[in-house]
Amino acid sequence: MVTKEILGRELTSTDNVLIAATWDEPTEWISLIKKEHPGIVVNYFLITLEPIEVYMKGGSHVPDEYFKDVTIFVTMQYLPPPEVASKLEICTILSAGINHIANTPIYRDTDITITTSNGVHGPQISEWVIGHILAHTHRFRLFDQWQKEHRWANNWGSFTGNPIRDLVTQKIGVFSYGSIGRQVGRVAHALGMEVHAYTAHPKPTRESRRDNGYIVPGTGDKEGEFPVKWWSGTGKASFHEFLREGFDVLVFSVPLTDDTRGLMGKKEFEILKETRKSPFLVNISRGPIVVTEELEKSLREGVENGGLRGAALDVVDPEPLPKEHTLWDAPNVYISPHISGAGVTYFERCLDIVAINLKLRAEGKGLINVVDRKRGY
Repeated sequence: MVTKEILGRELTSTDNVLIAATWDEPTEWISLIKKEHPGIVVNYFLITLEPIEVYMKGGSHVPDEYFKDVTIFVTMQYLPPPEVASKLEICTILSAGINHIANTPIYRDTDITITTSNGVHGPQISEWVIGHILAHTHRFRLFDQWQKEHRWANNWGSFTGNPIRDLVTQKIGVFSYGSIGRQVGRVAHALGMEVHAYTAHPKPTRESRRDNGYIVPGTGDKEGEFPVKWWSGTGKASFHEFLREGFDVLVFSVPLTDDTRGLMGKKEFEILKETRKSPFLVNISRGPIVVTEELEKSLREGVENGGLRGAALDVVDPEPLPKEHTLWDAPNVYISPHISGAGVTYFERCLDIVAINLKLRAEGKGLINVVDRKRGY
């Protein structure tokens, strides 16, 4: 647990913290927080659902009486009616995205500070991304089939005729270059790839390229050092210019907002055709970022007709994907049920963010991972 390294001298606090989550009560963490913040109150409400059920289906609920004196609420999905949480000042969401709370009264109708768990997913999601890129590039599915058939085969005739191309010098476009994108960029750079970063707003200076959010130690790209080129913009024109660069791999790690919904549609897949690169597309953001019908069409067209060489999808539209949906059987597609961010350290890292913000708040400093409601993330 990194929290021990985060906390230092005692900082008196009058906060009343309520945590509602599906994991076991973090008794050690609570003891540490109470020791470092004399006067603080911390309570835990166990939600008896699986995490994926809470995020995907909702249904979690905390009785109104728990919110009487709460000033900080740490939650996966549920937000109380503002009138029953009159002392509430901060809500911390145990996810990076906040589209699932965007229509709640607390988000929509109050100025209560919302913070996220952005930064906790970088290691596990980047491993999922790079793992699928490598699995496709190195034909792991084919080799797995050969093993099941007890087949010692070489369909390529000779060692020099092997069509596998390593990732060195291949271009990877990361849209956008947030905490997850930065860890993808770090690992891709280590493999010799040429990293291109896309952000909503220009990053012309070293200071503007710095990541000031939560970073798992030893990961990410805090100073923005790995991209060979930075791209930016909030409109389709700038995005189209980015696509025309011609990427071997295209990764979507962008929040779902009104601007990004349907971002990758018919016109965008036509632009990919024009580049003649047939990229491998990865989506670990939200399903509606990519128009499913156009994605499947491109996969079925194949490389010979300018379509995608493959796609790795941890998110799809709709979710859950119906059993009879034809996307399941599209060529060269890898689908997982929105679980790339799961891991045994997930909740622990989320609590590290809470600990950091409790310390910053006690010191009278600004919090990290604060949501900008105008931007939607």
